[in-house]
Amino acid sequence: MSTPSQPPQQPEPPSGAPAQPSAYPYPNPQSPAPGGPLGFPPAAPAAPSAQQSVYAQPTLVGPLVQPPQPQPGNPYAQPGPYPAVGPPPPPTGGRAGRAVLWAVVGAVAASAAWAAGVFLIPAGSDVDLRGYSAPANLCNSTDYASFQSEYAANDSTPTHNSLGDDALDEVLCNLSLKKTGSSYADAYLYVQLDLHKKTDPGPEFTATWKNYGESHSGYDVDTVAGIGDEAYLVSNDTTSSSSSGSLYATLAVRDGWVTYTMSYSAYYSSYSTDKDPPTLDEVSGWLKTDSRATLAELRD
Repeated sequence: MSTPSQPPQQPEPPSGAPAQPSAYPYPNPQSPAPGGPLGFPPAAPAAPSAQQSVYAQPTLVGPLVQPPQPQPGNPYAQPGPYPAVGPPPPPTGGRAGRAVLWAVVGAVAASAAWAAGVFLIPAGSDVDLRGYSAPANLCNSTDYASFQSEYAANDSTPTHNSLGDDALDEVLCNLSLKKTGSSYADAYLYVQLDLHKKTDPGPEFTATWKNYGESHSGYDVDTVAGIGDEAYLVSNDTTSSSSSGSLYATLAVRDGWVTYTMSYSAYYSSYSTDKDPPTLDEVSGWLKTDSRATLAELRD
């Protein structure tokens, strides 16, 4: 039988009749190609086989109602206990199919690990506040007797603030330090206490204060023993003489999940009324002594 040189023309469909669906994406996914195989008129559509039924269906955009049936020669298309996340990979296999498979496996493994962590580590079981409590007014609980030996005038208007939350209790106090006869503050003392109730502050505390000199030029860092679990004295002294420069020192302490800082700062110039400021060694000793006393006051 010879092949006709021209395929017979198909009759035009009635006006308004919908196009027949087709599994071929080109030239029009909703219209069959003109003519049948070898130019013959198209035969009546046959019922789809089990092998073709999955791929001949229109693409689903909502949740799958029916899980895909197993495909011959394709072990990855076997139905499982997890909902399908997309069409099954082609029977021939390939990188696309393997990528989908490993994405599903990875998601399931990650979910299982997360669930195990939630149930095996009870929330709050490792919180270690060492008996500390956060007072409403930290200024009333701050012992700074060592500084008062130098700055005898009392601050009549210290400022304080507090934060109470399920994750963190934080209180702070600002004190102006005045020598006898001074009209204005000669130096400042800042105290802060944090009770971390959800996360362990240890790693970040160590990274921040132990390496403070690396992130802040001109500062010295010394480890202080005998206060809390770890403590660091951070200082910067630019007082070349009693008439100019600045002095800054902070003692940072971590005791369990509680962090504490006491900071001293002063600036000197030719206009300063303080002509005999304390030395860094004196300030460092006062910070250690008064911090020990204050931390003892803050423990139940």
